[in-house]
Amino acid sequence: MYVLYFVLWVIFNANLTLEVCLFGLVIAAVVFAFTCKFMGHSLQKEREIYRRMGRFLRYLWVLIKEIAKANLAVVRLILTQKEELRPVVVRFPSDMKTNLGKTLLANSITLTPGTITVSLEDGSYEVHCLDEDLAEGMDRSEFVTLLKDLERRDA
Repeated sequence: MYVLYFVLWVIFNANLTLEVCLFGLVIAAVVFAFTCKFMGHSLQKEREIYRRMGRFLRYLWVLIKEIAKANLAVVRLILTQKEELRPVVVRFPSDMKTNLGKTLLANSITLTPGTITVSLEDGSYEVHCLDEDLAEGMDRSEFVTLLKDLERRDA
């Protein structure tokens, strides 16, 4: 939060001078102290946020990479119409523990072109895939691994 307050201060000032930075450091410290005292925030929570940030950024990187790969696969399916598309609905269980993890996995699947999460009930996903090739290994995808890691370390 402290870094966020400082960055917002610099953005709102639209300048990056020594004076703006020094005042920003002081103002951010005062607002951060207020947040800690009256809103239940603490330095431990701040450290935890920064600790999780690296893993979450890695997850975002993998998501962007998988979206790009799926885009190319869907373009290839569309442009090379050598064969018929074979749409398929895949069902697979997941042992995600938190609602956030379950939702992030469902949204990651839906954001990836060629796949749509149709339903999520009791930790079981139902996903429509544009082609059978897109459905392979969905339950063992890198999304699942990274989100399980985030859940395990955040618990």
